[in-house]
Amino acid sequence: MSSSSQQPPTNAVPDTQLGLTEDEIQILRHGQQAVAAAGSSSSRAASRASSQGLLMIDSSSLSALGRHFDRVMQHIQQRLEYLMEQSQIVTLSVYDQSGQLIDNADAEIARYHDIMAQIDELELDFDRIRHIRDIVRDYRRRAEELERELERSGGGGSSRRDRGHRSHRHRT
Repeated sequence: MSSSSQQPPTNAVPDTQLGLTEDEIQILRHGQQAVAAAGSSSSRAASRASSQGLLMIDSSSLSALGRHFDRVMQHIQQRLEYLMEQSQIVTLSVYDQSGQLIDNADAEIARYHDIMAQIDELELDFDRIRHIRDIVRDYRRRAEELERELERSGGGGSSRRDRGHRSHRHRT
């Protein structure tokens, strides 16, 4: 092995000395390998440097790496814009559905209030009619008692059955 293959190139810097996190170093190395796969001689040198944990600092390598990251960032930006649009669509859809649900709920609440008002009205009618029915029953009971008293006292004339027969005879 030659001494040049063991020593880092003079136009390279260890990627661990760039102030990057471990994740960022992995992204940098992946970017260098992607640029190398594109195929220029400086790219191949950058790939070798990347495999050794180095960043080539020559203008050609840095320019190729910069263009690569510009493309990656543009792709990420497009994806973000698409997802933001989709998020707005979902938000508007949910908002519309929520509005429809609220409208439906308002309609059902109004319907419920109408039903409750009808129930109240029917209960009031029921109470009134029950009161009238009770009065009618009371008067009927009193009338029947009076008729019985009249029949017992003998001074009242004909019985109800006799009156019914006479009425019936009138009709025929």
